[in-house]
Amino acid sequence: MFKRVLVANRGEVALRILRACHEMDIATICVFSEEDRGSTYLDLADHAVCVGPGPARESYLKSDRIIAAAEIGNADAIHPGYGFLAEDATFAEKCRESGIEFIGPTAEAMRTLGNKAAARALAKKAKVPTIPGTESVIENMEEALSVAKEIEMPVMIKAVAGGGGRGMRIAHTFDELEEAITQAQVEAKAAFNDGGVYIEKYVEKPRHIEVQLLADHHGHVVHLFERDCSVQRRFQKLIEESPSPGIDQRMRDALCKAAIRLCKAAKYTNAGTFEFLVEGKKFYFIEANTRIQVEHPVSEMITGIDLIKAQIRVAAGEPLGFKQSDIKRNGSAIECRINAEDPDHNFRPCAGLIRHLHLPGGFGVRVDTHVHDGYRISPRYDSMIGKIIVHQPTREEAIRCMLRCLAEFQIDPIKTTVPLFQRILKLDAFANGDVDTGYIDRTFNTVPAAAEAVAS
Repeated sequence: MFKRVLVANRGEVALRILRACHEMDIATICVFSEEDRGSTYLDLADHAVCVGPGPARESYLKSDRIIAAAEIGNADAIHPGYGFLAEDATFAEKCRESGIEFIGPTAEAMRTLGNKAAARALAKKAKVPTIPGTESVIENMEEALSVAKEIEMPVMIKAVAGGGGRGMRIAHTFDELEEAITQAQVEAKAAFNDGGVYIEKYVEKPRHIEVQLLADHHGHVVHLFERDCSVQRRFQKLIEESPSPGIDQRMRDALCKAAIRLCKAAKYTNAGTFEFLVEGKKFYFIEANTRIQVEHPVSEMITGIDLIKAQIRVAAGEPLGFKQSDIKRNGSAIECRINAEDPDHNFRPCAGLIRHLHLPGGFGVRVDTHVHDGYRISPRYDSMIGKIIVHQPTREEAIRCMLRCLAEFQIDPIKTTVPLFQRILKLDAFANGDVDTGYIDRTFNTVPAAAEAVAS
């Protein structure tokens, strides 16, 4: 087992990893930018190293500085968390070339699955259904028009790299196609330094279901069931839950088996998530996330398996220590991502000083956050400041518990997305499990308050 791990991230995910390491009796090193200097979560690390000024490109994204900090601190391994360098195959290679274990998949698996076009091609070989579309990056408009005519409009243009809804556009008509491709390419280049895009058939009202997997270096692959991520705003996930209220056991089994087939085909190890769109009785693979995800606590709550600890053990060469039949799903879990944004003013970011913070608690309640009274939220980084996760015997109880937690949550004077979640969880469609990925964008103007902001 590792003696010392460097955490190459910040905020709540850094805190989450630090806690897991300490429970495993592993010493920790945390990196930080000048903007994060003095953050309380750094006090939990055994050592903390400044890697640059506030902008992420001058600090958290400087891979050589991260590796230098690990070498100086004699770290055995680096955990990248999510975001920043988490899905950077070159960074993973540099770590291992330096004799430092990267807590994640191999660079080869990251490149195969991180490129959505390559992942689609591998999925087809593994007999996993994919949405009709291009096999590789679109080279010119003639090719794009030909593909669009073959699969019929509307179509989705998607960046081959990255995620989080960036580099994605919908074209409903042939006249919209060229502009949509150009916009997606520009956004993808800015976000991921890769302007490559591909085209696939746009599935109009699907559910978004993802399967959490763990795979070790001894040939063992298991799933931790599915998460439903259908509640989205402009392709950004808002609420995640498990089990999904919109699929039956037959579909659940088929999805999990398909994810495992693809995982094995990619020779994937460590934690990963394989994502699908479900429409009626059909499902389609869309992409893989070669890292731990923001919503991983949902899977932890329903299975009792600590995914961060499992990642560390796998990276250290240990077998998983459990098989598929040992993993039982218990109850229902829901997660709401809390962002420092004002939903009543077009989700404007709300940076600033937190003067008062009260976090909810109680039976089956988990809050992952690094903020506290006196913490100053920076405008430089992602606006997510934490997550509320609830776990209850039934979905109905989980919804009621989450509503109680949201009502209890106080953060003054910062505006957050809490009021938006309160409105969503009170919708009949959500209570009935009848929500698709476009539901919020399409119908939110029927919800009191914040309607104009979301509909704009």
